[in-house]
Amino acid sequence: MTGVRHHIPDPLLVAYASGNLPYAYSLVVATHLSMCDSCRTRLAAHQAVGGSVLEACGTRDLSNDLRDRVFAELDEPYEEAPQFTRSGIFPAPVMQALGGLPPKWKSLGMGVRQSILSHDDGGSVRLLYIPSGQAVPDHGHNGLELTLVLQGAFRDETGRFGVGDLEVANDDLEHTPIAEEGETCICLAATDAALRFRSLVPRLLQPIFRI
Repeated sequence: MTGVRHHIPDPLLVAYASGNLPYAYSLVVATHLSMCDSCRTRLAAHQAVGGSVLEACGTRDLSNDLRDRVFAELDEPYEEAPQFTRSGIFPAPVMQALGGLPPKWKSLGMGVRQSILSHDDGGSVRLLYIPSGQAVPDHGHNGLELTLVLQGAFRDETGRFGVGDLEVANDDLEHTPIAEEGETCICLAATDAALRFRSLVPRLLQPIFRI
């Protein structure tokens, strides 16, 4: 996909390439990779570096079978999940997380909806449905939040994010994302800790909505 302006930072891409990202973040990264030629190229470069490091360090202590499998994985180009294909705005990794079924939307109020794909002690990942012109309540972060736009666009204090763009928000950022006028904004968002809301009502509803 062309036109993507906000990409995966190198530390996250390296962690993904080495298999060290929690599932929630890995799903967002995999989905972005399915939408971004540039980041797929960068991922291949990191995988090539990993192969070079293995060769430099030597593989004498590995069995022939294990060594062959390691290098085969490093040489394998990125591909979307083979058992699922893109459906509408949802790329193959999202369809895999949905089990091939449509999202089960639940209202968060003011027209905003969510569909939780995974939630455990390691973090959560969900689809967010934000109507045109609607704002998400002002909030900060107790950890890292990745937000990938699948449809429409939103703006916040850091800029504009359209289809394929990834926003990386840490505990230094407090923002109020607002969906642009026109098309409903649908995002894939992953967090590893509860958000920090200023307003009382969102704070009271956090345990119910698991945000």
